[in-house]
Amino acid sequence: MTQTDGYLLDNRQTEAGKRFDAFATLFDPTTFRHIERFGIGSGWRCWEVGAGGTSVVSWLAKKVGPTGRVVATDIDTSWAASAARPPVEIRVHDVGAEEPPGEGFDLVHARLVLVHVPDRERALRSMVKSLRPGGRLLIEDADPALQPLLCPDEHGPEQQLANRLRNGFRKLLAERGADLSYGRKLPRLLREAGLREVEADAYFPVTSTACADLESATIRQIRDQLVTAGLATDGDIDRHLANVASGSMDLATAPMISAWGRK
Repeated sequence: MTQTDGYLLDNRQTEAGKRFDAFATLFDPTTFRHIERFGIGSGWRCWEVGAGGTSVVSWLAKKVGPTGRVVATDIDTSWAASAARPPVEIRVHDVGAEEPPGEGFDLVHARLVLVHVPDRERALRSMVKSLRPGGRLLIEDADPALQPLLCPDEHGPEQQLANRLRNGFRKLLAERGADLSYGRKLPRLLREAGLREVEADAYFPVTSTACADLESATIRQIRDQLVTAGLATDGDIDRHLANVASGSMDLATAPMISAWGRK
């Protein structure tokens, strides 16, 4: 991620670890499936942008082996620090403001990063620049505007409250510069950046335990901002958290759009 005073979901809050765990459960299978198709193997050089937690970094390390290299970067590396052993190198880095941490990478990957970066164009140029000829770029970002509801089946007051709070969350994100329709733009942006063989797909779960875990952690993390902005009351949030904990609602995520191409 990039460092801004207004970043809504920073890694320093305790809920960040629970969010990383939920993201891993929800989206690692899709991420790993795409990277496997690229033919990742021993000796590959990889840059994991905005690493956050350790799940993708640790998986990449196993794939590239002792002869490979995995550079994992973030503005706050505290959650990824436990993975800092060969072939993994952890660096504090702002992808939207600094030069890439090397060149000649076989793979560059970023998930749920660029949607939050103020200078997304510079960040994308940096990632493309860091690739070797023939190297692969995989960008995965949400598109909340494409499917804005937490409860697509809004059939009762609990679901209506959930969707109202999700709307408040989206409003806070937009006020802090997030592009809520960024995911759908990725194929075009990768082509405009000069990549070849560009493809994309989308995935979002409609209900799962991990969706509920993610929602609880997210709402707890942004609770104060929702209340301060007048988007919810403490009573609203307490009711919603109790509804989520009951397991009676089908909670969805925004679509995760994965786009990839070759330099």
